[in-house]
Amino acid sequence: MKILAAHARSFLFLPADRLERLGKALASGAHMVIVDLEDAVAPDAKSAARTALQAQWALLDPVSRTRIAIRVNAPSTPWHENDCGLIEALAGDGLGGVVIAKTESVAPLSKLAQRVSGVPLLPLIESAEGLATLDLITRAPGVVRLLFGHLDFQVDLGLQCDVEERELDAVRLAFVVASRRAGLPCPVDGVTVDLQRSERLEADTQRSKRFGFTGKLCIHPCQVAAVNTSLGPTAAQLEWAQRVLAAAHEHQAGAFQFEGAMVDAPVLARARALLQLSL
Repeated sequence: MKILAAHARSFLFLPADRLERLGKALASGAHMVIVDLEDAVAPDAKSAARTALQAQWALLDPVSRTRIAIRVNAPSTPWHENDCGLIEALAGDGLGGVVIAKTESVAPLSKLAQRVSGVPLLPLIESAEGLATLDLITRAPGVVRLLFGHLDFQVDLGLQCDVEERELDAVRLAFVVASRRAGLPCPVDGVTVDLQRSERLEADTQRSKRFGFTGKLCIHPCQVAAVNTSLGPTAAQLEWAQRVLAAAHEHQAGAFQFEGAMVDAPVLARARALLQLSL
């Protein structure tokens, strides 16, 4: 069965204490909605947010539940255990995934995987320690995809990035390489905070795509459509992929000419990859 969190292009954050907006978030076109119990919720509001989320869950249809991931507080915080208790309570009801904030080691992932077997785990890497443990994290039980929290990462390392973020090039490449080595789908890139300039979102998303990321975190519904379009294959690419694979089936050869170009194994692999990107 295809796990939506493993292939989704857009992940839209929603504060867990703003559940009245959940219907709008689900209707935004976002492939996944991340209900956030971490940064978006004040410490004294976290308990009430958990209670409200559990009550709201009973009202959701099965399809909507598969499109929701819950971001839990970091393992080092006093709220993590109660968050995991909520996850355990919802695990059997179609929860689409768990985003583990500030993941830095395998132990919390293994512990959570034992408690919520079958629920996709999405570790959010936001620190130097998380980066150093990347290869181990990708192989932890239950992990289906890496998420890059690039803003907190910059703070952790004291980086002073400009809008191009060239200082993070090597880090983004490390995410893609670690995912490939572990056999995971391509990772999910961080948010774009500029909500006023669509060209900034487009530039950030195209950078993600060039580096091999196939998903992006979003902080507002207005970002979703552009992310889905930019990270997804175009209609022309899908048509080409279908044509070239059909031609390969007819030729039954290792290499052949097609529409003026040579087609061999890497070209066919590219065609299959494009079709897999289509949701």
